[in-house]
Amino acid sequence: MNNQQLMDLVNQMTLEEKVAQLLQLTANFYEGTDTQGQITGPMEEMGITEQSVNASGSILGLSGAQAIMDVQQAYLKKSRLGIPLLFMADVVHGFKTIFPIPLAIGCSWDLELAEKSAEIAARESAVSGLHVTFAPMVDLVRDPRWGRVMETTGEDPYLNSLFAAAFVRGYQGDNLTEEVDRLAACVKHFAAYGAAEGGRDYNTVDMSERQLREYYLPAYKAALDAGVEMVMTSFNTVDGIPASGNEKLMRGILRDEWGFDGVLISDWASIREMIAHGAAEDDREAAYRAIRAGVDMEMMTPCYVNHLPELIQKGEVEEQLVDEAVLRILQLKDKLGLFDNPFRAADPVREREIVFSKEHREVSRELAAKSAVLLKNEAQVLPLQPDANVALIGPFAQSEDILGWWACEGVKADAVKLGTALQERLPQGTVRTAQGSDVHTITDEQIAAALEVAHQSDVIVLALGEDSEMSGEAGSRTDIRLPAAQLQLVQALKATGKPIASVIFNGRPLDLHGVVHESHAVLEAWFPGSEGGAAIADVLTGAVNPSGRLTMSFPQSVGQVPVYYNHFNTGRPINPDNTENRYVSKYLDSVNEPLFPFGYGLSYTSFVYGEVEVSAEEMTASNPLTVQVSVTNTGDRHGVETVQLYVRDVSGDVVRPMRELKDYVKLSLAPGESGTATFTLSESQLRYHHADLGYHSDRGEFRIMVGPNSSDTQSRSFKLV
Repeated sequence: MNNQQLMDLVNQMTLEEKVAQLLQLTANFYEGTDTQGQITGPMEEMGITEQSVNASGSILGLSGAQAIMDVQQAYLKKSRLGIPLLFMADVVHGFKTIFPIPLAIGCSWDLELAEKSAEIAARESAVSGLHVTFAPMVDLVRDPRWGRVMETTGEDPYLNSLFAAAFVRGYQGDNLTEEVDRLAACVKHFAAYGAAEGGRDYNTVDMSERQLREYYLPAYKAALDAGVEMVMTSFNTVDGIPASGNEKLMRGILRDEWGFDGVLISDWASIREMIAHGAAEDDREAAYRAIRAGVDMEMMTPCYVNHLPELIQKGEVEEQLVDEAVLRILQLKDKLGLFDNPFRAADPVREREIVFSKEHREVSRELAAKSAVLLKNEAQVLPLQPDANVALIGPFAQSEDILGWWACEGVKADAVKLGTALQERLPQGTVRTAQGSDVHTITDEQIAAALEVAHQSDVIVLALGEDSEMSGEAGSRTDIRLPAAQLQLVQALKATGKPIASVIFNGRPLDLHGVVHESHAVLEAWFPGSEGGAAIADVLTGAVNPSGRLTMSFPQSVGQVPVYYNHFNTGRPINPDNTENRYVSKYLDSVNEPLFPFGYGLSYTSFVYGEVEVSAEEMTASNPLTVQVSVTNTGDRHGVETVQLYVRDVSGDVVRPMRELKDYVKLSLAPGESGTATFTLSESQLRYHHADLGYHSDRGEFRIMVGPNSSDTQSRSFKLV
């Protein structure tokens, strides 16, 4: 349909039908599902009519090709104008083939594989009947106490922007109408949800507009530039106004400044939550504020359907605002081809062939292996030798709980367990297994069994971590150490004197005290997904050489939080040569630096950097610099080195960070092989938001820093003239 035909369709709708198109409900409101008998109760609880349900625009959370086809068919029989439903779900890191959590995917620094993971998630979702995914989440996060840190790709705006665009490309492809095995993507959460105070979910966000634009908005903008079809509002306030009613944020920046004309949807019940925030007196005022802010679709509250008709009839809201919202929703339905084929790619036969296929699981395994980060490896405890005599101990030794939060249709029982995979990869060795402890509890019997297995072995692989409920939405924590039971297990095994390689399964950066110093090796596995056990076994045995690099700093303790690499210097920076000076910006009981910095990660081989070379001492707007460094693999294994380029603006209109990531190059090198990482640094990469919010660069001195992480770098200077 062309735009005029869609406008004609809008004009045929009654006001009540228009407003109902803005309503999103869960599947238990609709006929055709196995919850048909429960329809009346939810309608009464929500305070909406059967007529509103029958004319509503979209469904949340239903999947399965036949189920969706049944609901769509039943719905269209009642639809006066034949407008099909949109089906949406939280397909965050896989549909049934579960990939590593997004934070882990970020640690791969592999944009191509990230895009592939989204493409596979879209393919499985689309054949199962879905049209839209509530992903990618691109919130910048500096606080690991926040449970939803597992959904982000990290603390850096540049890297987050690259991943945002990659995920959008993977989900949507090049042409949503023709590529029916793709999904419309919905970037979230607009805006700055990751900056919730205290790392407490749904909490207040308050920052300057300059800070917002400099660090938090770029990744959303990158998703828009990549063509994302939808945006979701965040739960939090921005500048004292809840995002779902924030006219400046939604109409001012998102629509007017950035030109976004896609569908804007509230997060779950966030329009009504303006009342609890204290920004609306009742549902009526919440509806008024949200529609004026430009929110097209209301998720799981009835403020629009119950109050927009009256607000329009009384002249308090222009009907044109509703017409615009309906048109945007119809345009998305048309772009997805739903008017021609309301079932789109839903196909129960293909569903059985495609979903959780061997091909998809192989990509999940590859990405999980590339996402693992080797944090420590003393005395070359890892990789395990082919004839290793191993004690595999810990609550995650044979755990299925490795998918993480937002695992969509993933089934824990389908996950490859670490113990099973390790047995297969050490056919010449011996793997003895003991539980050691549960995630949160430990008994004397468990300790005794663990010690018995440990004494029979030459090396201990200790599988520790968080259960999936300890992170994700509403998974905020003030203590980000491993549970005390597991730390007790570590101490007991340390006393054996055997080498310990700890593997950590988790959804956030942790305070690893009680583990890191007690272990000879530490491998950060994250929640690695469906093939997690196989992937981590590949890394432990050396079939895969670890190449992951952290995209969030690991703190020394929670008292440092937020701790992040691109911080300011302060007026009284600590002098490493004079640490006794009290009157500088430091802690009395801790160093300032994180335990493990942004960009950090080890390999089973070693790399040596040559001298950094810069093409000139001065840069102009028309003459970029070329930065080069030679890297040599000095070990005996093939490896991948992620060479990182950082820049510092020494003196700015406003204070500038000590360093900012501007680019990176991955070098794949055989033993003894050298390669050159080449970067082109242009004036546009030196721009930032000034005090007046102008976006441009300043003349003056800059420092280039190149190295394997944000702390271990070589520095060179140049001037922008």
